[in-house]
Amino acid sequence: MREGISAKTGCTLIVSISGMNQQAEEFDLIIVGSGSGNSIPEYLQDWNIALVERDVFGGTCLNRGCIPSKMFVLPADVAIAAQTSAKLGIDTQFNGADWPAIRDRVFNLIDPIAEAGREYRASGSPNVTLIQGTADFVGEKTMDVEGRLITAPQILLAAGARAVVPPIPGLVETGFHTSDSIMRLPDLPKRLGIIGGGFIAVEMGHVFSGLGTAVTIINRSPILLRAFDDDISTRFTEVFGERVDLQLGHVPTHVERVDDGIKITCMTGVTIVDELLVATGREPNSDLLNVDAAGLDCHHHGTVAVDDTMATNVPGIWAIGDIANSYQLKHLANAEAEVAFWNIAHPDDIRHQSYKAVPSAVFSNPQVATVGLTEQEAIREGRTYVVGRRDYGGTAYGWALNDETSFAKVLIDPHSGLIIGAHIIGPQAASIIQPIVQAMEFDQTAEDLARKVLYIHPALTEVVENALLDALDQD
Repeated sequence: MREGISAKTGCTLIVSISGMNQQAEEFDLIIVGSGSGNSIPEYLQDWNIALVERDVFGGTCLNRGCIPSKMFVLPADVAIAAQTSAKLGIDTQFNGADWPAIRDRVFNLIDPIAEAGREYRASGSPNVTLIQGTADFVGEKTMDVEGRLITAPQILLAAGARAVVPPIPGLVETGFHTSDSIMRLPDLPKRLGIIGGGFIAVEMGHVFSGLGTAVTIINRSPILLRAFDDDISTRFTEVFGERVDLQLGHVPTHVERVDDGIKITCMTGVTIVDELLVATGREPNSDLLNVDAAGLDCHHHGTVAVDDTMATNVPGIWAIGDIANSYQLKHLANAEAEVAFWNIAHPDDIRHQSYKAVPSAVFSNPQVATVGLTEQEAIREGRTYVVGRRDYGGTAYGWALNDETSFAKVLIDPHSGLIIGAHIIGPQAASIIQPIVQAMEFDQTAEDLARKVLYIHPALTEVVENALLDALDQD
């Protein structure tokens, strides 16, 4: 039972918990998570807001996700280019990497940004109270942050996700890294083992192998990036397997620390490495928030159930980002934050988040980008489609690259002419897929995109143009 007064007064409520009355500080809005949840719009400057963060300020993307990882990817790309330039008639060499210099370049930029954000919210943002600690619900609209009770009529959950630790015997006792810590290693390891085959595994596999580490990837699936279109996954596995040792189709049966490193035992044999990265997926932090106490519905995989307004089943509680969807994409979390904040402040002018064309990219080498349905998903859904495909080597800039492995693939609905999926593997994939993302979002047909706009010649976007034309020729 609660009793109190309006949130606008900034006073306190009396909250009864386990038979004990405690005072709860009252706010207009509680935000849990300082990643995309920290993007508080100007129109909320008069609201009394509590911002709760259990970890480093700024969230996963800034501190240990997309931003630092891509800053490591770039020097790895340069190192690979130096090792493979002979195909272009250039004699260059890779003579090693100064890992501490690369690491410090990244975190000497990122860490001050995170700290400046924390300091601003702690002391320079007059309407925001920064509360550091783990928040969990003790009632529908009341949260306990390590003994400090707070309540608000509006709550936004933006608490993200964390690395999954698989139940491999000996793993916890041996010690390991996740994406939280692998980029802050003091030295470049000579041998790195990676358990997993998703985007974190192959991005970090690229970074370390590119910079000179002998990398072994152990993955239970027979291919890498198995959630992607089969043609992409197969080609990526083939190309990436030329650079790293792939042990696919099984998982480790035991891990232990021995005199010369970490011993990973699998059905196919034993691998000894100096460092071990576990990249077997991420799970939403909903279980840390005691969401049952708030009456929130969750999906079987733990994400908080929301609609396209970012509202949960409990009026006044909203959720965005990795805690609310399985995409795990910063650009989507940011878009959802805009929708959620607007709807919190403007209940009579509700906005909706579109999921028609949610693109993603893997910044490994080769690079991969995707949007919409894979061919396998189209088959499962019973969709009618035609496929268009163009190799990079079939375009002028592909000749310049001397590229023999990259391609773009599109899926077109022959009845509507709309693009229902696109998948690209190769240089600049994350950039050249963008025209397709826009076309899918705004219902532009493949005909419009392929024949009614000009493509710069000879740019790599001609790969997209020609893949579309190939599909249209088959229609």
